[in-house]
Amino acid sequence: MAGIKNTLQLRQAQTQTLALTPQLQQAIKMLQLSTLELRQEIQQTLDLNPFLEMDESLDNPNMQSLEEMVEIEQQQSADFDVFDNDSSINAADISLSSEINLNDDGQHTEDMVSIFNEAGDSSVSSPSSELTQSVPSSEDKISDNYTQSSSHQKAFSADDDVFEGQTTESLYDHLKLQLDCSPLGDSDRAIALAILDGIDESGYLKISIEDIVQTVSSIYTDVDEDEVLAVLKVIQHYDPVGVGSRSVQEFLLIQLRELDAHTPFRNIAIRIIDDFLPQLTNRDFRTLCHKLSIKESTLKEAIGLITKLKPRPEVSTVYTKSDFVIPDVIVVKKEDGSFGVELNPNAIPRVRLNEQYKSLMVHAKSADEVQYFKSNLQEANWFLQSIYKRNDTLLKVAQSIIDHQGEFLQKGESAMKPMVLSDVAQQIEMHESTISRITTEKYIHTPRGTFELKYFFSSHVSTDDGEATSSTAIRALIKDLVSKENPRKPLSDNKIADELQSRGINVARRTIAKYRESLGIASSSQRKRLI
Repeated sequence: MAGIKNTLQLRQAQTQTLALTPQLQQAIKMLQLSTLELRQEIQQTLDLNPFLEMDESLDNPNMQSLEEMVEIEQQQSADFDVFDNDSSINAADISLSSEINLNDDGQHTEDMVSIFNEAGDSSVSSPSSELTQSVPSSEDKISDNYTQSSSHQKAFSADDDVFEGQTTESLYDHLKLQLDCSPLGDSDRAIALAILDGIDESGYLKISIEDIVQTVSSIYTDVDEDEVLAVLKVIQHYDPVGVGSRSVQEFLLIQLRELDAHTPFRNIAIRIIDDFLPQLTNRDFRTLCHKLSIKESTLKEAIGLITKLKPRPEVSTVYTKSDFVIPDVIVVKKEDGSFGVELNPNAIPRVRLNEQYKSLMVHAKSADEVQYFKSNLQEANWFLQSIYKRNDTLLKVAQSIIDHQGEFLQKGESAMKPMVLSDVAQQIEMHESTISRITTEKYIHTPRGTFELKYFFSSHVSTDDGEATSSTAIRALIKDLVSKENPRKPLSDNKIADELQSRGINVARRTIAKYRESLGIASSSQRKRLI
């Protein structure tokens, strides 16, 4: 032990670390905030910082703009660029995949859903399924007045009723009101409340009769399944009729039996749903005609009656909360025919420095007061600069997207070009992570509808001429091909792939199937219809 020496040594090492200053962190945070979150952030900052106030003098031409205020207040401050070398996170992956939310209650199959497509000419979408996309698309045309700045500002005025929801009454509240008006005994009312608790927003009963009996038996021991079924039958004749159905089959039968007894083809439709539902879902029309001993024309009329029924016992949209998207950016058509972008003047409140409070700085008497004024003024300047940088970056990114997707504004989805984050990042000389942040939950209003900025990013598929086609455009082509197909001989995935191949687009059958499913389009066997 005596021979061991403990030595301490001093060494120098040079390392590089990335330090995020408070203003840099604030600017990055502002980038990824949605419009609603930004409004909340602004309000919280106004409550805490007396140097900031809401600018309500939008019509005053002598009022300094936010950009001018930032430039004046930052002349004596150290400049910082918070975005050009922003590499604190990796670029977010862009996914335009969609999913079909089916109301599956055990017997509600996708095959049954596709039957409802026969109600009209379109065989693309299913009324009983909800196609959930990152952003809803629209093919609505906009009048020439859209090009005028005053017209689109008026379209998004604060008094516009389009941004006001209707009512937030839920399905449960709607049914509870009817239950309160029903003359039920104590035990039956307890059963009814248990049933209402088990009904989801689509209108189907999601719990078993046994579970309801077990729940109510803790209070009323003499409750049995027959009593629960009797109360359920009463609820199923509330508004909407059929609410509380345990399956699609039961709901369809309730609707058919509510029809007038003399309704043409009613009895045949009841037999089809009651006894031959598997054959109907498989579109085995030949077997149906044989089993029912009817002609094909009669079967067509009976199926037509079925397709007129509601697919789900949910209430109309008046009882659901209305959600509206307020766009952050508006596309404006210029006089030369090109497209530009402008910030929605009503999306983000304007903030300015409180000049009256700023003037009080000269009257500060103590060091604490001086420090208080100085720190709050500096934070106010940082906050204003962060808002300005956010808006400026948003405009640059939106303009870049519109420059890339100009043909989409003219021709629609089929003209969408492939685009990734790096395309925009290179054009405006910013990092991909910045583009990812600024396009998250930001919406743009175009002549073809309101979309999330991420909607315009998509993968590409090679073509025979060496160019590339956007996956969004391919989806649009698939949708167009299916809408024009012969309903008696629908196009298979292989035939769709061959059709796209003839147009110079090389897409595998499995890719076609994936895109078709993302659009909510059933398989060719499920799309087959009687003529």
